[in-house]
Amino acid sequence: MQGNLKMSGELKVRHIKMPGPGLAWKARNVLRWGYLSGWLATKAAKALSALTGIPTLTGELSAILIRGDGTRINYGVLGRKVVTTAFVNFVTDQLQTETAVFGDFKYHDSGVGTTAEAVGDTGIETTDGESRATGTQTESAANAYRSVGTITYTTTKAITEHGLFNDSSAGTLMDRTVFSAVNVVNTESIQFTYTLTINSGG
Repeated sequence: MQGNLKMSGELKVRHIKMPGPGLAWKARNVLRWGYLSGWLATKAAKALSALTGIPTLTGELSAILIRGDGTRINYGVLGRKVVTTAFVNFVTDQLQTETAVFGDFKYHDSGVGTTAEAVGDTGIETTDGESRATGTQTESAANAYRSVGTITYTTTKAITEHGLFNDSSAGTLMDRTVFSAVNVVNTESIQFTYTLTINSGG
């Protein structure tokens, strides 16, 4: 017996983009002075490091809202402010006497305060009553520390601020960011991604 067998097929790939919060929310958030000044300051800091070799620290916070049915809404970058004086002082102390909590900046907290972030901040302005999330710790680049943490909410809230700490209930605040409200209801979650980039000038 003799015969020929021919097989053929076709594979098509379609990229399905995660939906965003809509243009109205994006416009409200991007047009805030806190967002604009953070964006400008980040660009200026990286340029300064590249031109002079002077090291700088820049932070960035992004978020994904996870609905109760699993649907994900990508809010993108919420803001780029602000690394605190408390964190800088903490690093200085650690260079003299290292403690175990130096590598513990992975605890994500959120709140409903709206006062603009400032370098003097030491905590969340107004707590949302939820427990801090313990984030995963990675590096998105050789000079960029990243922590991703997901906070699940038990009541309806308008989340407007985020902070990253080195303790599950107290600790030192590395960075606080204020943003336009991300509204949540019971069982919904926000996945926060915080990245701290250390610009050495290299």
